[in-house]
Amino acid sequence: MRLTFIFILFLTILFPVMAQEDFYAPGKIHEIHIRFKEHNWRHLLDSLFTTYGDNGRLIGDVTIDAHLCPNAAIRYKGFSSYNANEIKNPFNIDLDYIRKNQNHQGYVKIKLSNVIHDPSFVREVLSYEIARQYIPSSGANFANLYVNDTLIGLYTNVEAVDENFTDKRYGSHTNSFFKGEPVKLQYPFGQNANLALTHGADSSGYMPYYNMQSDAGWNDLFNFIIRLDQGADSAESILNIDRALWMHAFNEVTLNLDSYIGYSQNYYLYRDDHGRFNPILWDMNMSFGSFRESDGSTNFQGATIPKIKRLDPLALMTFAVSPRPLMTKLFSNDTLRKIYFAHMRTIVNENFRNGWYFTRATELQSQIDAAVLNDTNRFYSYADFHSNLTVTVGGTGSMKEYPGLKDLMEARMAYLDTLNGFYGQPVITGLTHVPAVPVKNQPCWITARIQGATMAYLGYRFSTDGIFSRISMADDGLHHDSLAGDGIYGAMLTVKGHTIQYYIYAGNDKAAVLSPERAEYEFYTIQPAILPGDVVLNEFHAGTTQENWLELLNTTTEPINMAGMHLSDDPANPVKWVLPDTMIMAKKYMVFYPDGEPSGRKAASSIAISNAGGRLLFFNATGILLDSVTYGIQVTGKSTGRYPNGYGVMTYMLPSMGRYNRFGTTPGSGFLLYPNPARGQTNIEFTQNSSPAMVTVYNSMGQQALENTSLYGTGLIGPVLHPVDISTLKSGLYMVRVSCNGETTIKKLMIY
Repeated sequence: MRLTFIFILFLTILFPVMAQEDFYAPGKIHEIHIRFKEHNWRHLLDSLFTTYGDNGRLIGDVTIDAHLCPNAAIRYKGFSSYNANEIKNPFNIDLDYIRKNQNHQGYVKIKLSNVIHDPSFVREVLSYEIARQYIPSSGANFANLYVNDTLIGLYTNVEAVDENFTDKRYGSHTNSFFKGEPVKLQYPFGQNANLALTHGADSSGYMPYYNMQSDAGWNDLFNFIIRLDQGADSAESILNIDRALWMHAFNEVTLNLDSYIGYSQNYYLYRDDHGRFNPILWDMNMSFGSFRESDGSTNFQGATIPKIKRLDPLALMTFAVSPRPLMTKLFSNDTLRKIYFAHMRTIVNENFRNGWYFTRATELQSQIDAAVLNDTNRFYSYADFHSNLTVTVGGTGSMKEYPGLKDLMEARMAYLDTLNGFYGQPVITGLTHVPAVPVKNQPCWITARIQGATMAYLGYRFSTDGIFSRISMADDGLHHDSLAGDGIYGAMLTVKGHTIQYYIYAGNDKAAVLSPERAEYEFYTIQPAILPGDVVLNEFHAGTTQENWLELLNTTTEPINMAGMHLSDDPANPVKWVLPDTMIMAKKYMVFYPDGEPSGRKAASSIAISNAGGRLLFFNATGILLDSVTYGIQVTGKSTGRYPNGYGVMTYMLPSMGRYNRFGTTPGSGFLLYPNPARGQTNIEFTQNSSPAMVTVYNSMGQQALENTSLYGTGLIGPVLHPVDISTLKSGLYMVRVSCNGETTIKKLMIY
């Protein structure tokens, strides 16, 4: 039977093609309805928020885009955005507060901001969209909120930074987790959550300034504060420094001062599995200069719009109303300070200098235009909504004016361009590596042409969740860099693992540059040679045309690009079908279907899987045989797959396409093998009624070690035990094959 194959990823197998769009897809406007039994719900929420703060909740039914979530817990939220005299207050909705595991598309907390400090309505959504390019950040869009069928208004809908957030971004949720949120905000002179070692020699002194989100962790936070106080070198092992630099760069460029910069609040810290705290942005409803009550420096009692346009990104190095060690300790290091400026330059060039931010803000306003017009509880006029994209709007007094995004950012760019360190950086081009396909435990040389540099280093790691290490790059003619002093820099790595991820830093006495510019958040990837056992032929099924499929499994902990690998059914023609340029994720499956399944797809070529038996071969891009299967007559209703999953021998099984192979025994020939390991003698006990079965023992080379023996299975009076003499066999691993009624089961036997 001739088969032409196309691929689908494992996730496509598990989830329908018409999967739901993510709840926080950019630009989406949701419809959220809350229904309270109490008619005086507004008075009750005010009372609960005033008396109990975050701990006071009212129960109501919540419907999100027609999806009902009954008995959710609802409260007001916010500090400056909440006002008991207003109708449109910000909401916090806990879907699982009473009904455990209740969620909407996997999300259990819904955070709705009332846009009180943003006439343009786009500051928060636009800010998160920019931030997500450089640091793990929340999704954000919009929602029309109704309470008891009455429209309250258009809100920004921002993904909560909670256990779901850290699971997705950091792969865990049980580690130490804090929010920079003082019990009582101290201003303008207060310390707040500034991470300074100023509250004594015990963690208890810091508890009023940070809100612990995890079950434990105060000692971890206190130790981090101590190490940060000692400087960047001391903090490096317990702080993701590059994430901190990106956060500061984002806040300074977008003038998001209601953050660590201003009153030292509105951020999270999550300790990853490497023991490093990662800063996470939060609460950007007052970005783009809406918050000006403090800049943490000389304008600690408030800044005008003209002053923030020229806010010095290093102002806190010379004067701070309270310590800011997460900035000053990092910026004291010359290399880190230059990376900070390089990150600011990247954000400016990729979002502002090219006008993207204004185009995107205009698109967002167009999407929500009708909703803003219908929002009778909005805090500004419909005319202000449009005008604030370009010019200042708002009431009297500097703190009530909201700068126009375009006016603000054009002035901000012009000022940043004048700063030492913002320009004069080296230029990195011509990145190469040798060999083209590196081999594990062998050298790999990475080189680049760098103009205008006095030093360069290579940041690298050998796993996607690892920490980048650094090694100097040299232009001395000894590092695969051609001639000394020719501007080509090189460094050598000894390949480990199944991936190489790297970036390059280059600096001089003026400025620095990274390649890629979004490093360390983005990086270059080299895939070492795929070796036998990395990707295996894990299972296949041969029946009618509509039932045929072949499954590959990535057994490694890294994604693998399948480009250039090939399948064949003929050893004389190994390159019979070349796999497409696609990724198979770590520990995941890739399934190939015959032509026309699913319909509408075009196939690349053909191979054959025959019901009568045959052979399948799988090669890497360099022609090395990765896996091969010689198979016999196929059984109707069964597939042939590896058991144990991923590495075991091929045996008949119930089809488990795109899933873990859990069962390798088949009806009619199931048996127990014991003792195992054994010496001298082992026993075979049939566990089901069967016809005569043929038992054969093979050594690890696939050679027959004992002659075929005919045994009988269970009878009416119970199982039948058959001793097998293995005294003539040497110590080692053997395979015991039992065939009955056209079905075969294979089990491992260890002889010692």
